[in-house]
Amino acid sequence: MGLPQAKPENALKRAQELVAVSQVGPALSLLHEHVTSKRSRSNPLASLEPMMLYFIELCVEHRKGKLAKDGLYSYKNTAQNTSVSTIELVLRSFLAQSEQKVSDAQSQADQISFMPIDDLEAADTPESMLLATVSSEQNKDRTDRAIVTPWLKFLWESYRTVLEILKNNSRLEIMYQQTAFQAFSFCQRYVRKTEFRRLCELLRNHVQNAAKYQSQMHAINLSDADTLQRHLDTRFQQLTVAVELELWQEAFRSVEDIHTLMSLSKRPAKNIMMANYYEKLTRIFLVSENYLFHAASWSRYYNLLRQSSNLLSTGQGLRKDNPAVTEADMTRAASFVLLSALAIPVISTQRSRGALIDVDEARKNKNSRLTNLLGMSQAPTRAVLFKDAMSKGLLKRAKPEIRELYQILEVDFHPLSICKKIAPILSQISQDPEMEKYVMPLQQVILTRLFQQLSQVYESVELKFIYDLAQFPDPFQVAPDTIEKFIMNGCKKGDLAIRLDHAAGILTFDSDVFSSAKALHSGSAAGSAETETTSVQRLQSTPAEIVRSQLTRLAKTLFVTCQYVDPSFNETRQQQKTYAFKTAQANADKEHQEMLSRRAIIEKRKELASDALQKQLKEEETSKRLKAQQAAEREASRLAEEQRVRERKRLADEQKRIRQQTIQKEIDDLKKHKGLDLGDINVEDLDSDKLRMLRIEQLAREKNELSNVLRVTGKRIDHLERAFRKEEIKLLPKDYELQRAKDQAAHDKIAAETLKEAHRKHEEDVALKHRLSRLVSPYEKFRKDLLERRSEEFEKRRKNADRELHNAMEKRKQAVREQKARVRREREEAERHQREEEERLQKEAEEKAAEDAEKARKMAEEKAKREAERKELDEKARLQREKEAAAEAKIAARKAGARVPDRPIAPTPAAASEAPTERSTGPPRLNLGGAKPTWREKEAARLAAVADGTAAPPPPPGPEESAAPSLSEQPARKGYVPPAARTSAGSGLAPPRGRQDITGKDIVRESSTGVAEKWRPSGVRRDAGRDGSPASTPASAPTSAPAPAPGKYVPVHLRNKQ
Repeated sequence: MGLPQAKPENALKRAQELVAVSQVGPALSLLHEHVTSKRSRSNPLASLEPMMLYFIELCVEHRKGKLAKDGLYSYKNTAQNTSVSTIELVLRSFLAQSEQKVSDAQSQADQISFMPIDDLEAADTPESMLLATVSSEQNKDRTDRAIVTPWLKFLWESYRTVLEILKNNSRLEIMYQQTAFQAFSFCQRYVRKTEFRRLCELLRNHVQNAAKYQSQMHAINLSDADTLQRHLDTRFQQLTVAVELELWQEAFRSVEDIHTLMSLSKRPAKNIMMANYYEKLTRIFLVSENYLFHAASWSRYYNLLRQSSNLLSTGQGLRKDNPAVTEADMTRAASFVLLSALAIPVISTQRSRGALIDVDEARKNKNSRLTNLLGMSQAPTRAVLFKDAMSKGLLKRAKPEIRELYQILEVDFHPLSICKKIAPILSQISQDPEMEKYVMPLQQVILTRLFQQLSQVYESVELKFIYDLAQFPDPFQVAPDTIEKFIMNGCKKGDLAIRLDHAAGILTFDSDVFSSAKALHSGSAAGSAETETTSVQRLQSTPAEIVRSQLTRLAKTLFVTCQYVDPSFNETRQQQKTYAFKTAQANADKEHQEMLSRRAIIEKRKELASDALQKQLKEEETSKRLKAQQAAEREASRLAEEQRVRERKRLADEQKRIRQQTIQKEIDDLKKHKGLDLGDINVEDLDSDKLRMLRIEQLAREKNELSNVLRVTGKRIDHLERAFRKEEIKLLPKDYELQRAKDQAAHDKIAAETLKEAHRKHEEDVALKHRLSRLVSPYEKFRKDLLERRSEEFEKRRKNADRELHNAMEKRKQAVREQKARVRREREEAERHQREEEERLQKEAEEKAAEDAEKARKMAEEKAKREAERKELDEKARLQREKEAAAEAKIAARKAGARVPDRPIAPTPAAASEAPTERSTGPPRLNLGGAKPTWREKEAARLAAVADGTAAPPPPPGPEESAAPSLSEQPARKGYVPPAARTSAGSGLAPPRGRQDITGKDIVRESSTGVAEKWRPSGVRRDAGRDGSPASTPASAPTSAPAPAPGKYVPVHLRNKQ
């Protein structure tokens, strides 16, 4: 074929001309070369599209899938950056034509299968009988394999090709999803399980490889909500088809894919999709006999239905996003939730007590995966599922037989009648095809309950008694060996502790008080589906439990006895409790502050550690980046050098290969036509001249050898043939007679044996007929008796069933009446509680109002009391000021030389009004005989001498006394006056509160300089009053040497410095 045509129109026209003259192969080659050529990429799509459609039509017509695949890839690369609509058009046409070819092939196969038959009595033709002997296929199967199967294979390859072309392109996502749906429909319609597995693996690889091509143009982004939703829709359809095809492993992988995509999605899945998800999970877990997670799937499915029903009833959800839920659907789902939970085996079927740790770890990981698939926070258990079902009121919604089954298995205690009560329920359940699958696991649970309850009542029972108790309806009868196998399995798992004595026909329940078997304390083993709190109903404690709990019971009894015998025991406990509360309350604030400070320290340390870690990570990242850059440079240089070495080696190898190919071609030609034998000659040393010489030598040698062989062979054959014929002529008559006699003897022997065998067979058949004819009448009689007995048994069972039905109806009526009475009592109780609550609230309101009034009264009394106290304090302060003023006046008068009586004279009312501040201060003078003058009297005498002029005069008044304002100029104050603000009659400063002698004068001491100095208490500050308030400083006082404040004690060594 030459170069492709310059224009697509010319190529299309040329291809049509070739097809018109039945040259389809050249036409396909022409179109294929033009489509895959790089020159065609510059042509407009408007001219390429018709040529591509015609090319696809020819490829489909002649099943050229490889050519179609190459052409579609090339066309996609040409048009994906310009227009994706033309790609979709071509791909849709490709798939539509492929599907049409499959439909036509099916129609053709059907016509061949139903072709008119010439002879209706000849059901089997000789051809069909011959084919039946060598093959088990029917005519239609062979027809389908010859006509339909090739087109099915082509259609499957078409789907794969289109999916590979459309993958990882965000602009072709919708077409990709539609093609995946069509492929799923193809697998489902034609039951192609192998192709479905490959299709699922292909889609899974596409999603996994999507992250590798994120940098490409128009690559899909799984972070986009719409893209992720399309992939989720595809996986949900994949799950549906996998379940329909019963490919459970592939369905489970699809569930894992859906869970992975949902974990990536930021948008929650629709309820209708999740309902389909959980419904398919129930079927998967049921097939895998994982009844625990099967029940958990039903529970999740029921919760979703209830949520959808609430959303639709309140108008918060759309009907297209939520499954349509009716009351019948809710009843059915509730029944299946309860039934599947009851069918969870109580005895572990997974492992024994001696299981390996790694196996347990693998199973734990598996359970964790299944829990995540269900969207549950923790692994489900039988007890948790029942608790959840009871809390949501599933027992009321479930069917009556399911409720009764739950009551028998989980509530009642009746070991002697449990199987009889459950038998009619199992018969009723078995009538439903969907519920019939739960009968077998329910039998395991029933047997478990039977042995658990019997172990609480009996120590040993007969095996026949056990077989009589374990009776089930006819289709589900349990053989004795099955019961024994169940007991052994339970003992092996550690769930039962039973011993079988076949010699005595006795079954013994293990009652060893020191045994650690799980059966002695049911629900406590690792393999059990129950827990201690939700185990079988307990009638009494086992001896092992009594022994294990005796110390605990003894401790409780002694504790209660101490409370009654020793009253101080309770008081001590109460005191310790009160002390603990007080200690905790006292240290609460301190502990809170310590906790806050510790928290602040921890936070600070965390910040420091985080900063250090960030810094370290940054430094490590920088060093890693530098090392990676250096390594990349070294790797690049190494790769470049290797590339150069490989290129040189490739060129040398290519030259050597071409030379060897040329020589080898000549050698092969010589070997093929001339039979050349090179022997030990090295092929690499040969060239064209040597090969020519070898050829000539070989030709001459062959010629000589051939002539010699022909000559010798001709002579030998001629002599041998002549000798053979001469000897053969003599022996031919004798050989003929011998062969004839052997054939006659063999024929006679076979005929006699056949006749003898026929006589023997006839005699045996006649004897058998006579022997069997005597059994006809007993057989008829036995058959009649058997029918009569079974009729009587049937009538008896029918009457029992009617009686049980009547009893059940009566029980149901009684239950309804009791329920109505209970509802009425609950309503009355609620009304009574409401009235009591209203009365309590009213009483609390009245008590609160009374407390508020009492509080207001107490506050008023407290206010009046505080006012009276304040007035009393004001009066005392006034009297104190008067006493202090009188004392100051007395001191001033003494300083002036006036004589002041030792005891004050009671002033007249007028004098008291004119001079309210003059009063006597100091204690009364006591005349004690024989007593020596005290230092106070001596000091008073010295001061009197100074006043009479016989001693040194006192120092002149300081600037503080001369500049102080008079008492009359001081503003009057009310209430309590601090000592620093109190003034005397002759000084504007607060008088020093120093020591006074018995005459009321201040004690004056001489300093080292001879200046009299008043004594000041050391507790009074120089610059503050007695209560700590700042002392007032006269305006005329010099600032360079401030006088010490009154009442301030100055040490001796510092007095001259002031």
